[in-house]
Order: sequence, then C-alpha cells, then structure tokens
Amino acid sequence: MPYGYLTSTVLLALGTLAALVSVPRRYPVVGTLGFVAGLVVNELPFLAMFWLAASTALAFVEGDIAGAGAWAAVGVAGLTAAGLVVVARQSLSAPGVVRAALAEAFGDVPADAVRAIPWASILLRPLWVHRRDVARTRNVPYGDAGRRNRLDVYRSRARSAAGPAPVVVYLHGGGYFSGSKSREGRLMLYRLAARGWVGVSATYRLRPRATFADHLADVERVLAWVREHIAEHGGDPDRVVLAGSSAGAHLASIAALTPRPATERRPLAAVCLYGYYGYYYGMGPAELPVSSPLGYAADVAPPVFVAHGDRDPLVPVEAARELVAHLRAASPNPVVYAELPGAQHAFDLYHSVRHEAVVDGVEAFVARVLASVTAGPAVSRRPG
Repeated sequence: MPYGYLTSTVLLALGTLAALVSVPRRYPVVGTLGFVAGLVVNELPFLAMFWLAASTALAFVEGDIAGAGAWAAVGVAGLTAAGLVVVARQSLSAPGVVRAALAEAFGDVPADAVRAIPWASILLRPLWVHRRDVARTRNVPYGDAGRRNRLDVYRSRARSAAGPAPVVVYLHGGGYFSGSKSREGRLMLYRLAARGWVGVSATYRLRPRATFADHLADVERVLAWVREHIAEHGGDPDRVVLAGSSAGAHLASIAALTPRPATERRPLAAVCLYGYYGYYYGMGPAELPVSSPLGYAADVAPPVFVAHGDRDPLVPVEAARELVAHLRAASPNPVVYAELPGAQHAFDLYHSVRHEAVVDGVEAFVARVLASVTAGPAVSRRPG
C-alpha cells in the first residue's frame, strides 16, 4: 500500500470537498479546519491539480499501484481531479463577474479593465506579492498603543512629476481579535503603489482589551496621520480611498459613511472585501457609536466597491447583499458589487485568478473615481 500517495490524495480530496461544500460556522472545529483546507485549494486549484497528477504518475512509475487499496486511492484521485476542475472553472469566472459588475455600475467600462490572467505569478509564485518597484516603510507610529498603532507606507520607487499621489488606506481583517497589516490586501497595495498611488496599511487595537469605540478611534487616528503626514511620502491628503477586508471592510464602510465636518474632506470611495456589515459583538442599533454601516444614512455615501464570495462560511454572502441594497437605495454614487462564484473568506491571501481579477476591478474602480474627481462633477450612478 503506497501510504504516502494515499495520504496526499486524501488530503487533497478533503481540501477539494471543503472548497466545494463550505462548513457553516455553527460547527467551529470542523468549520475552521474545512475553511483552511478549502481556502488553499479554492484559490490554488491549478497547483493542486499539478500535485495530484504528479503524485499519481510517480506512484505508477514506482510500481506502487498494485492491490485493491492502491487502486482505491487512484479512484479517490480521479474524483478529486473532477472536483478540482469544478473549482478551477469557478475561479476562472471571476474576471467576467468583476467586469460585469463594473459595467453595471458605470455603464461603460474599458475592455481591458480586467487584464489577462498573469499565469506566471499564479503558478510559480502564488505566495510572493512583493515588487522591486515599490518601497515599503514599516512600522510608522500613528498613536500611543504600541504595535497596535503602527502603519506601513507603500510607494513607487520612481519619482513622479505629476504631483501628490492619491492614497489608499487599508484596514486588515481578523474578527477584531486578531490580524496584521502584513497579511491580507498586500497584492492590492503593491499594485496600486506601482501605479502611482501611496498605500497605507494599519493595525488597530483588538478585543477584548479594546472596544468598538477604540477601533473607530484608531481608524480616525490613521486618517488624521494621513492628513498631517502623507505629503511627506508623496501622497495627497485630499484624495483618500478607504479599503479593508472582513472586519477591516466593516470599519472602512462605517468610516466612509460617518458624517464629517465641512472642513474635513470625506473619503473619495470605499473598497470592501468579504466584510461583515452587521452590529458589533453584543451591540444593537440603539447603542453608540453605531456599529453597523446599515445604521448610517447612505444618501451621502461615496462610490463603493464590494466583493464577496457566494460560499463564504464565516460571513454569509447575504451580509454583502444587504449592504449593497442599503447603499443602492439612497446613494447618488455607483455601487460596484462583484459576487464571486465559489469564493470563500480571505481570498486575498494568494496570487490567484480570483484575487487578481478583484484587484483589477479595484484598480479600474478607483481610476474611474479619480477621473471623475479630476473632471469636476461628482460620480453619478448609471441611469436605471
């Protein structure tokens, strides 16, 4: 019995099953294990296919496929391969979904708004997001809470003659009890920095020591730091886009909808990836500060880009749909909503077809917002 081949095949089979059938949160242990296994396969199905094919071929070459147990493992490999084809086809649908979402919101979108799939990066360096043309300044303090009040600044190494650059401020996920400024969202930050933006990725205080008011206060401190210091890094404090993943998307959406004094420039737009948009732990609609974007008026909302997987086991897709409906009911600005087939939580950890398509969409979205600001009038939603 080829136990090594059997073990690798079973692990790939379980990961593929988890990618196809997500386990609900009410089963915490199984759900967490399934989420981790499914996430890797879901975002890297082509590497999983290669591993499965290579291990099967090696087992045959070495003469290990002899006996009922070995052939059963081959049968499991065959079923896993069929499942991986389904997973891969779902990921390959992401560019079209993102392009259609942009077209629905803006009416007309350039054909190259979503680029050709960068297969070399996806297949050869799925974990590598760094770029030589982008400099990263780490651990800049913006408050007095130690390492939980630190931010990183991303900017192009090439000096621009075009004046101060637009700024994207990114907030990490982690359910408000974990997370890092160096985990999700880095592909987007590096890409936008290479295109002439200045990126800011910040940590913030976490529960149980911090309250929701503390989280919001840290976001406001980050924005205050941007207003006071981003010019030192080549950024424009009057052109700021808020972005975040999961809990960070929750914070970004609230900060984008929060009323501000007339002397303080509102964020140009918000980018929300697989976010939770309900009320904070144990809080309700009557408690202050209001802890859900659904509790804020949407009639002054900036343009918003929302992406969510329809198979997210941690934050069901209905959360994103509810936020989008809330915004579209009153906002005068475009709301881009890309519901990604087969996607689960934290799809922005790897170079993957799906993640690259979402970053393409974000890049096209913020470019459209900036063009509108440069032209003068506010961005308006496509009629109908």
